[in-house]
This record gives sequence, C-alpha cells and structure tokens, in this order.
Amino acid sequence: MKLNNDFEEFDALGNDHIGTSQDTPLRSDAFILSKDEKIDIIKDDVRHIMETLGLDLSDDSLSGTPLRVAKMFVKELFGGLDPEKKPSASTFENKYKYGEMLVEKNVTVYSTCEHHLLPIVGKAHIAYISNGTVVGLSKMNRIVDYFAKRPQVQERLTIQIVRELQKVLETKDVACVIDAKHLCVNSRGIRDVESSTVTSEFGGRFKDKATRQEFLDYIKLDTKF
Repeated sequence: MKLNNDFEEFDALGNDHIGTSQDTPLRSDAFILSKDEKIDIIKDDVRHIMETLGLDLSDDSLSGTPLRVAKMFVKELFGGLDPEKKPSASTFENKYKYGEMLVEKNVTVYSTCEHHLLPIVGKAHIAYISNGTVVGLSKMNRIVDYFAKRPQVQERLTIQIVRELQKVLETKDVACVIDAKHLCVNSRGIRDVESSTVTSEFGGRFKDKATRQEFLDYIKLDTKF
C-alpha cells in the first residue's frame, strides 16, 4: 500500500513538472567514476531495459544501441553535469563605454526534462547591462548550452543562466526569458503539441518595469538575414 502511495506521489510530482531546488540535485560521489566507467554501467542498464521490453539485441540495428545511448548520455545530453566542461567566461573592460542593454536573443536550447528524460527544445533570450565589464557573445550561448545539457526543469535552467552571468559579470543586472516545448507534455500525457512553456528571471535593474519592458520589446524584433 505504501509503495502505491509513494508511486502516486512521485508520478504526480513528475506529471506536474515540479522542481525542488535551484541547484541541480547531485550526490556527493557524482564524479568518482570516470566517464568510461559511467558509459560501461549505463550501457548494461540500457541493454537490460531494451531486453525487458522484449527487443532482440542480436539484430544488427539494435546491437549497438546500448553503447550509443550510454555515450550520448555521458558525453552529449548530460555533459553539463561535468564541471570540467563548464565554459570559461573571460570578461573584458568595457573600454567603449557602452552603457545600454546588451541582448542576445534566440539562443537555441536543447535540454532534457528530469521527470521523464524527454527533450526540451526552445529559445533563450538573455540580456545584461554592463557594470564596467563585458563578456564575449559566444560565451553567453555556451553558458546556456552548458546548463541545458543536464536533466532539468525550465525554471531552474532560467535561474542558473542568470546566476552564472551575474557571477561572471559581477552585476545583478541580468535577465533571461526561455520559451520552450516539452516533449513530456507534447508527446505523452496530455499530448498537447501546440503548448510551450515560458519562464523568466529578472535581476537588478531588470526588476524595474520600464527596463524589463525594453528587454521584452527587443526580443520581439524579427531578425532576418
């Protein structure tokens, strides 16, 4: 009876896509195993899942799937769990004295819902107001990509991007808006293929209504080349 109650509670938490912390939940021993050791263990686990589903892994098309999935998990989809992959975001003096908002919009987000391990795909829009330093434009994209490449909830991802840029730029004046589709909503459960999720985090001067509206107006611009 308790097992059924626990399952219902966990299932409700996942179906409602509720996050529990701003930091990615990691065990203290998360980095004891090497990448190759993790791949070897995950490979066996994927094979067990596939065999349990009744798939014939002697088939040429399926035989390499467990290893491919394990490599993908460790080196690609969840590479953002590896602190060694965290982008070094060097800052530079704002010598040209640019004092207005800088906006990097339409940054592609590929992430994975931590409740069902299904894709989250969308766009991030980031802005900051220089406090005397600037950061390379591509570093902003890399920061988004790093925190996206881990099991996530969108609210946490939005906060983590803002916190990291605030730390790098030494200013609270950072904002982020993410608009993304969750395949755990679009392809299963309610199966609403049209819905998307929008999250935002506004720090410092972006909490001011006029500054926030200026940022939101910028990201509406239709950029074409």
